[in-house]
Amino acid sequence: MSEPDTSTDTYPGVRMSELPLEVRPCSLAAAMDVIGERWSLLVLREIGYGVHRFARIAGYTGVSRDILADRLRKLEAAGVIERRQYSEHPPRYEYHFTEAGEELFPVTLALSQWGDKWAVDSPPLTRRHTCGEPVQVDLVCHHCGQPVTRDSIHAELADA
Repeated sequence: MSEPDTSTDTYPGVRMSELPLEVRPCSLAAAMDVIGERWSLLVLREIGYGVHRFARIAGYTGVSRDILADRLRKLEAAGVIERRQYSEHPPRYEYHFTEAGEELFPVTLALSQWGDKWAVDSPPLTRRHTCGEPVQVDLVCHHCGQPVTRDSIHAELADA
């Protein structure tokens, strides 16, 4: 099977590389403003592991308490996590995912999978599905079940 010819106009949509040279409005950039900093991603990792209390998040990530407090405030302000009070005297909170935070699971799983392959000599753990096999994140189209690759998608500009 031959590769699709991406040098011609055989695909619908726009060629992003041929748009006027200017800063693009971009959902990826907006998402990175919310979660794209190291400590924020490690906080999300820990909450995903079921670690909800400040001191334990700090201990498992190695982040300073000042930076952790800042990242938790930013993630809460962005609607990714929510605070739940578990003690009144003194006031203490746990941190849990909102719906937006839960939807980051495939992102953090894919980043971990990439890190296992490209960023460490030996992965520190294996994630297994309930079927017993190691988890492998694959992108597939929910409509047709075909793999999603750079060549199988096209961009369409949103109406202004």
